[in-house]
Amino acid sequence: MITKISAIVRSWFARVNIVRRDHPVLFWFRTAIIVAVTTFFLVKHSIWTPDTLFIGLLAIFVVLGQARVFIIRFAPFVLLLLAYDSFRGIADDLNTYVNFWPMISFDMNLFGGHLPTAVLQSWWWHGSLSWYDFYFYFLYAIHFVMPVALAVLIWKLKPKMYWEFVIAIVGLSFMAFITYIIFPAAPPWMASDLHYIEPIHRISSDIWHAMGFEDFSKLYSEISPNPVAAVPSLHSAYPLLFVLYFWRLFGVRKTWWLLAYPISMWIGVVYLGEHYVFDFVAGALYTVAAYYLAKWVMRRVAIHAPIYREQYKKSYTAARRKFTKRR
Repeated sequence: MITKISAIVRSWFARVNIVRRDHPVLFWFRTAIIVAVTTFFLVKHSIWTPDTLFIGLLAIFVVLGQARVFIIRFAPFVLLLLAYDSFRGIADDLNTYVNFWPMISFDMNLFGGHLPTAVLQSWWWHGSLSWYDFYFYFLYAIHFVMPVALAVLIWKLKPKMYWEFVIAIVGLSFMAFITYIIFPAAPPWMASDLHYIEPIHRISSDIWHAMGFEDFSKLYSEISPNPVAAVPSLHSAYPLLFVLYFWRLFGVRKTWWLLAYPISMWIGVVYLGEHYVFDFVAGALYTVAAYYLAKWVMRRVAIHAPIYREQYKKSYTAARRKFTKRR
């Protein structure tokens, strides 16, 4: 795995070095673009959303001289993710009934009458931030980063798998969107605020305050336009899908340790008060369904694609013959 990735990195640096040596003006122009974009994101404290990631990656591929190929390949993927992100904000307007008890009952029945969020916070939250709070929330914040990064890696290492991955991640997102419409579900912090469950602390607000954001409620409305989109938890689902495809790329034996990523996310979202155990179990089930659905779609395409190609060739040949006869 490391050998393949390092080979890609060496290839990229070799191309950049060739441009620097043979076309210094072009090299410094491209470098200025990527520095400007990076500085803009740092100054604005930009949230890692599909559009910002696309712009950042585009700047990198401009430097590498592959902007056109990147746009052709990634524009549909990012546009679909942006469409999901936009639709997610209207889901709660389509169904105003909010579910509170199914997730609470599931968790309490599963854990002997105790809420896992409350138990974890009683163990780990002591009124001030610790290193693991930032660790859990960092994983939470890179929600869109890891799928996009994996898409780039698949594109470079195994292009034939790229569209299957796109179908899986986009399919998973829109399956969740439909569920948000049918079953709006409140997260633990909202249930606590409305006194459905015992008081829990929303640790994410402390983390954002520590990062210099005073008005957390305003920021949250921007990064999460639908506060009742808790079931399934896509923050828990994306990491599992990431691991499944990483195993496809490099094998389970070499990358089994990557399971630490989804497991940490599952623990983190419950501890932070963002999701119930019910939510990430649903997310895991949706992930497996999307994974196998994408494989099935690609198999169907592989079966029928030769037929479509042959039909296209026949129609093209017939059109050429008619055109020749008219002349």
